Amino acid sequence: MQIRNIAIIAHVDHGKTTLVDQMFRQAGVFRDNQVVQERAMDSNPLERERGITILAKNTAVNWHGVKINIVDTPGHSDFGGEVERILRMVNGVVLLVDAAEGPMPQTRFVTRKALELGLLPLVVINKVDRHDSRPVQVHDEVLELFMDLEATNAQLDAPFLYAVGRDGWASPDPEATGGDLSPLFDTIVSYFPAPKVDSEGPFQMLVSTLDHSPYVGRIAIGRIERGSVHVGDRATLLAVGPEGMVDNPAEAEEAKVSRLYTFSGLEKIDVDEAHAGDIVALAGIEGVDIGQTLTDPEHRERLRGIAVEEPTLSVDFTVNNSPFAGQSGTYVTTRQVRDRLFRELERNVAMRVEETDQPDTFTVSGRGELHLSILMETMRREGYEFQVSRPRVITRKGPGGQLQEPYEEAVIEVPSDMIGIVIERLGSRRGEMTDMRPMGDSGATRLRFLVPARGLFGYRSDFMTDTRGEGILHHNFDSWGSWAGPIKGRTRGVLVADRTGKAVGFALFSLQARATLFVAPGEDAYGGMIVGENSRTDDMDVNVSKEKKLTNMRTTASDENIKLEPPRKITLELALEFIEDDELIEVTPDHIRLRKRVLEPHLRKKAAKRAMQPA
Repeated sequence: MQIRNIAIIAHVDHGKTTLVDQMFRQAGVFRDNQVVQERAMDSNPLERERGITILAKNTAVNWHGVKINIVDTPGHSDFGGEVERILRMVNGVVLLVDAAEGPMPQTRFVTRKALELGLLPLVVINKVDRHDSRPVQVHDEVLELFMDLEATNAQLDAPFLYAVGRDGWASPDPEATGGDLSPLFDTIVSYFPAPKVDSEGPFQMLVSTLDHSPYVGRIAIGRIERGSVHVGDRATLLAVGPEGMVDNPAEAEEAKVSRLYTFSGLEKIDVDEAHAGDIVALAGIEGVDIGQTLTDPEHRERLRGIAVEEPTLSVDFTVNNSPFAGQSGTYVTTRQVRDRLFRELERNVAMRVEETDQPDTFTVSGRGELHLSILMETMRREGYEFQVSRPRVITRKGPGGQLQEPYEEAVIEVPSDMIGIVIERLGSRRGEMTDMRPMGDSGATRLRFLVPARGLFGYRSDFMTDTRGEGILHHNFDSWGSWAGPIKGRTRGVLVADRTGKAVGFALFSLQARATLFVAPGEDAYGGMIVGENSRTDDMDVNVSKEKKLTNMRTTASDENIKLEPPRKITLELALEFIEDDELIEVTPDHIRLRKRVLEPHLRKKAAKRAMQPA
């Protein structure tokens, strides 16, 4: 059977997963009467809740006798590590670009990775039915991007299709208004080459991703580069290292292939054998990790490993030691938290976990706040309790020994009358505007900034306030640059509970005029817990459990006249943006709380004074 291996890449929310849904339907993966939820590839609960793809996934469809292996990839920049490793499995990419937004930061990132690997692109300009669609201009912007990324002549000759993925049609004509996906399937089959592999040589496969089953254990997924493999075959697992033959027995481990799968639609299909060029899943190799090579025991030749760009952001995970620790979590000990963090490295190649000089604290590094918050949210849903620190950027020494920090490219779309406040805000955060251009007839303007990554901490909430929710902000790692100097953090202080007790409406009512509250009446609070944001710059200790003194004239019944504003809902992303260095986020299955590192007020003041003294 002929094979084509492709990946679908794009910026977040440009329609990858929706397009794959329609490819399934038109390739006959689903029965005519089968009820299938939208975005069928987004099987993870967090993916469905947030409407984004987090994990790369393998699937396959059959089109007129040609098997098309498809990898659906994340579009958010924080999950770029998922994109980087799966591109080694494919021979071409379908690049989706929104017909109104055009190329965005993540578009540049994934396109650069694909072009560097020599992959051929097929460009699909999606959502051409939008009222602000501009397919011709976007076509030119994509070509400009290719030239900027130094694409080869073959890559510059990429075919273009115009589509509406939601409605399931594509066409080479930008004026088309309907049809089906036949032009897309036909172009994939005719344009992309079949895998260039050695079908007769000894077995060889690079492990590009991992899966896990409670029945068969760890599952290695990758493309067979050479030869074939059968159920029951012996295979040698080679440690990550330089390409070439491996003679050292310590770098090789033999195992038996117990199960073998290929992909079809949303399912893994049991097979007895598989051949070079196909993307397969192998079970029975318990010690396998991403980037390792599986080979024939008699020909131990290692493939080049998977290089992933380094993390740019880190936080400290520590065991929960608050007064409410252990009330809702199942896994609360140092050993349990440690084991879970290091287990994450088995699949998340863009993440790093390091032990510190404190036995209950671990430094976790990733590609961005969302990357780290997804791990936190996953762990809390699994029953873990822990605390995390404020994110901090990872620095390095430049060629001349100077201190460097990561810079992000921020792309912002706002109504033209809001340009001034955006430029002012990002200017104070050391941002430098690199481009400004109107977005057609929509009345919006697109701004590009180069900003230190730490300059974007806490900016999103300010941005949404400044633009009244009408602005769009995307950012992606751009480069390492010189340390930009001090950047002003949060400008307001916080309200800190001074004792343990339940929040009372009477106390909250007296506080809400000078603060934004984080707790509601009846919620538990403890001394040192942050219960609101002060309207002033300083922190203030408050009693949220203070009740009204009762007399013959003043009774509890008069509390009915109290009108409280709803408290601000604290999400993990908001918490990571909000806290300062002297604060922590307490994460449990039932609650996300903010707290001071030092709970006792007098000790906290002493610690603040010490921090102000010169070293």
